[in-house]
Amino acid sequence: MTELYIPDPADRETLGAFIARAVRLDGNAVIRLRSRGPGVLEAWAATPFDVLVTRAVEGEVTPSDVSVSGSELLAALTVTPGERMDPGPPRDLLWRSELPAQGGGGWQQVDTLPAAVVADLADRGVELARENVGPQGTPPASLMDQTVLTVSGGSFEIKVPMRCLFALSGMGFVDTSVADDVVRVTATDSWLRLDARYGAVLRRRHALLPLLL
Repeated sequence: MTELYIPDPADRETLGAFIARAVRLDGNAVIRLRSRGPGVLEAWAATPFDVLVTRAVEGEVTPSDVSVSGSELLAALTVTPGERMDPGPPRDLLWRSELPAQGGGGWQQVDTLPAAVVADLADRGVELARENVGPQGTPPASLMDQTVLTVSGGSFEIKVPMRCLFALSGMGFVDTSVADDVVRVTATDSWLRLDARYGAVLRRRHALLPLLL
């Protein structure tokens, strides 16, 4: 049996807002719920921008790693909210994205950016995207892959593509009303991560090589 336990109403509201935005970006969104240590729950979603988004709250899920329908989970969080709820049947076969390894090993702080600067760059990108909508009604890949920020720190030089800022903006992760708010950039050899006030965006730094049979 699949069961989600979130004791704090504020955390249920926080997770509900995250799921609602993920479903708004993709009506068929699949949400992966994963336990990250005792009492900490991670929710993950893939976005149309080909980046992952995540938010952590206090809670537990049984089993400890399960994927469910975003719309069904949203209903469970908003229609009859309670500490324990049924997030919907497992849909593990619909989750197709790789996640970073658990444990946090290898992550290095690269830089800290003013949230207002990141939000301004995202807004400019959205305006540019509206002027250059592709045949599928989405921004062209060339625009989404355009490097908008290059940051360095430690042993890393990280190029941040526009698609990451689109995801930050689309998920409402940045709050420019908070004075001196920041977006933290961290990385491993394989992953880039942007942590904002209301969630994080992750993307592989290098494409996976196809298997040669």
